Amino acid sequence: MNKIRLRYSKTGKAKYVSHLDLMATMRRALTRSGIELEYSQGFNPHPYLSVALPLPVGSESVCELMDFGTAAVLLPDGLPELISPVLPEGLCILDAYLPERKFSDIVWVEVHGTLHYEKGAPQRASQLLTELFSADSIVISKKTKRGVSDVDIAPYIKEIEFSQGDAVSVSARLSAQDPSVSPDNLLSAIGKAEGLPSPDLVLFTRMEVYSREQMVFM
Repeated sequence: MNKIRLRYSKTGKAKYVSHLDLMATMRRALTRSGIELEYSQGFNPHPYLSVALPLPVGSESVCELMDFGTAAVLLPDGLPELISPVLPEGLCILDAYLPERKFSDIVWVEVHGTLHYEKGAPQRASQLLTELFSADSIVISKKTKRGVSDVDIAPYIKEIEFSQGDAVSVSARLSAQDPSVSPDNLLSAIGKAEGLPSPDLVLFTRMEVYSREQMVFM
């Protein structure tokens, strides 16, 4: 099987597309582009499509990765220009290439977010959050395969910074897998900041994914 990796963005209205709907959308787009996909064998054959880190509904990303298999040898050159025009608004192919590493080699993910408050960012908000995330232990309730349990996420936050204007901006590099730390987990921790109200609107964008060596994962 010939395998191609796509790097794509998912922004705007597309951020509300669920993972399952995204897979169906990408399959249709590849087919409309004239690409002959590789299918599994058996009574219920399905095309080989694999997404690196499924994106939560409501989050944007400019660094999504998807592998797909083709029935015939296909070169990645020109695929972004071929596929993007048949994708819905908010989805855009940024690059296409032959993969060299497995998705399991992704270790870190960089996210940027903004915390919006109806009456403007509270005074000292960024300072309070910086102090909170400087603690040696940050315990939150986190959903796992075994249910909900208390988890210390501090060891899985490589770096995090806050800045303040009309809103509070956050930039963080988080563990991507085994275990993963999500923007929702950060919000759970932010809710523990004493003297700081909950934000009225939160927007997060996944900016980049990295290997264990801190190299951009391709």
